Amino acid sequence: MNNKRLSGKRIRKFTLVSLTLTLLIGLLAACSSGSDSSTEKRVLRIGVLYGGADNEPYFRQQYTDMYEMSHPNIEFQIVGAINYDDQRFEQQDPAKPTKQPDPYEKMKEMLTGSNPVDVVVLDYNMLRRMTQDNLLQPLDPLVAQDKFDLSDYVPTVVEGIKAAGDGGLYALTPTFNSSALYYNKKMFTEAGVTPPTNKMEWTEVLNLARQVAKGEGVDRKFGFSFNRWSNDGFSNAQSYSQALQLKMWDDKGEKMLVNSDQWENVWSTVASLYQEEVIPTQEFMNKMYEKQNSEGGNDPFYGDLFIKGKIAMTIGDYGYINELKRASDNASKIKDFEAVDWDVVTVPVSPSDPEVGSSISLSQLMGINNKAQNDKDAWDFIKFSNSKEWAKLKSRSLYEMVARKEFLTPIGGLQYNIDAFTSLKPMPAVDTDKIFREKPGVWEAQQPGYELFQAVIEKKKSAREALAEWETRGNAVLEKIKNNPTGEGNGGGVEIMPMPR
Repeated sequence: MNNKRLSGKRIRKFTLVSLTLTLLIGLLAACSSGSDSSTEKRVLRIGVLYGGADNEPYFRQQYTDMYEMSHPNIEFQIVGAINYDDQRFEQQDPAKPTKQPDPYEKMKEMLTGSNPVDVVVLDYNMLRRMTQDNLLQPLDPLVAQDKFDLSDYVPTVVEGIKAAGDGGLYALTPTFNSSALYYNKKMFTEAGVTPPTNKMEWTEVLNLARQVAKGEGVDRKFGFSFNRWSNDGFSNAQSYSQALQLKMWDDKGEKMLVNSDQWENVWSTVASLYQEEVIPTQEFMNKMYEKQNSEGGNDPFYGDLFIKGKIAMTIGDYGYINELKRASDNASKIKDFEAVDWDVVTVPVSPSDPEVGSSISLSQLMGINNKAQNDKDAWDFIKFSNSKEWAKLKSRSLYEMVARKEFLTPIGGLQYNIDAFTSLKPMPAVDTDKIFREKPGVWEAQQPGYELFQAVIEKKKSAREALAEWETRGNAVLEKIKNNPTGEGNGGGVEIMPMPR
């Protein structure tokens, strides 16, 4: 009897898998109905930034396996500009740090060499340079020629790509990552304060935060946090400065730029949020953990104060919705826990660039090499990867968003303002890692900022005094590494000037 049941289950499982594969193949065939049906084997070379034993199988699973099912005549070659395994296992001499390769130059070599790739998969911070260096084919003529429908692409994606291409379309990406401002509706109702709205400026959001913060000791409820987790003050100030597109040093890494009115405003603002207990302080976190330890029990949220109903607003990525849903679904199992009634609006914006949001990223951008040997199949593959059919299959992802708005629906049947994730453009692309590759010791010019910002919080220094000191100490570091950018001969670092007492 048991064997018969087992056999029946196996037959049903086999039938279900077969049916699923049949439907999938049919869907893929429909997606590529206009492709070349020739049986001649053709090679399509795809260039990615990092190759290696783990990266290639992942890329194939995510992007090429489905295409190959309906295109058996296409052979994919995945080419990495930088071999991650070489980076991972190479032994370095601390006294002679190995110069890190320039990712852009390595990608450029892959596009212009003797056997160039056909498709290049790149991050947003490389797109503008590639278009300016005439490395990519414009896609607008191909889109028009094939009447490839982009009308339902979310503004975040298509406008961001066009902005990097001076109005032209040089790449497409099927997915993107975005963040929003999550807010606790109940806390605003109880405080009698109007909740945040889309495209509010930073100063407006922080003023709202001040209005809803209330309570004493471990019962304190805060108005805002820069992310889900408790960070030190300096890191939060850095997050704010980056959202306003401020720089710590010049592009050559030779001069500090922190002693300015804009930086003074950032430091004064964030320090005041700590002083007024608008954002969680380390003292509060310590008291909360002490109380939790004394009462015993398990904390399934690992210090996430927004889920605990302790913070009115926080910035979180799209995947945070899954955590909130899981907390709500399991609320009955948790003692004294009430699920958060929440919604989202766009992240705060800068008045100088109100259509741009921080924490928005476009990766896996696919473009066609200007020197592609197989540009026809390259375009067909990009069309497939950015098709409605592909978006429908991938729309079930819990952590990344598909670029087609038609299939971008709230997770798990929830109701929230999903447009908050799709209406702002990403910030202008900047290769922030370039200076760290060229001058590995430059990070030490940032170090004095930690202790100096703490001095501002504790009211031992004014923001301007602290920034002026950071400028002096940072410039001393930059001067030392100016003629010795790799740090060779001094252990890879430079001496940090002590803070005057």
